[in-house]
Amino acid sequence: MSLYAIGDLHLHFQAQIKARGQLTDPVWRNHEQVFTRNCAGLIHDDDTLVLVGDHSWGRNLQECEEDMKYIMRLPGRKILLRGNHDMFWDAKKTDTLNQYFGGKLLFLQNNYYPYTDENGKAYALVGTKGFTFEGPFYLDRRHRITGWDEEAEEHAKKIVEREAERLRLSFEKARNDGYTSFIMFLHYPPTNILERDSVFTRMAEEYGAEKVIYAHCHGESRFHDSIEGRYHRIDYSLVSGDYLRWKPMKVL
Repeated sequence: MSLYAIGDLHLHFQAQIKARGQLTDPVWRNHEQVFTRNCAGLIHDDDTLVLVGDHSWGRNLQECEEDMKYIMRLPGRKILLRGNHDMFWDAKKTDTLNQYFGGKLLFLQNNYYPYTDENGKAYALVGTKGFTFEGPFYLDRRHRITGWDEEAEEHAKKIVEREAERLRLSFEKARNDGYTSFIMFLHYPPTNILERDSVFTRMAEEYGAEKVIYAHCHGESRFHDSIEGRYHRIDYSLVSGDYLRWKPMKVL
């Protein structure tokens, strides 16, 4: 009954890749097959696998059909979080997705899912896509940040506020059902490269989350954009697929 997590599969069995230039690193070569093999050797049917966003390049469910079938064939209970590239997932229709897949896939937003570890401790798995301001930043010749686009920053603040409301709803539903132990999932990192904390880190501390799991950061230059390791008594982990070399991280 272990809990695993990984993000950013970026499947495209049907849809055309829209960011081909971003996926040129050798780690992406045949990554679907590598991931399948790793899951088969690691995850059992009574385990839980949380997929932390950016599942498919498909623009709608029709273009994601083969990608969803691929995910359904993976071992364990599959819980999906919404990523910034998941165009098939209308943020207002998460319940519709859950009904459509009938428990074969579970979609996490404005809700929570229970998890019990091997010692019988009950957790609520909570989460939302999240958001963080990623620029544009202005650099000097030494690549030091000298400023940023303030209009883009203001737009980002509005999205962060909306995502924070969704995360709080997830926490509150679980707490109202009696849960006191939480594992928190975000697609975006909890902070950007300028922040030491954020509304997401503060909420994790407010509710006493034991771990914060996030994805989205691709490539060596992005792997350390946010919090890693122990911070304010919470464990923070990046689980982007290319960072993990397609081997899901064991959370519990």
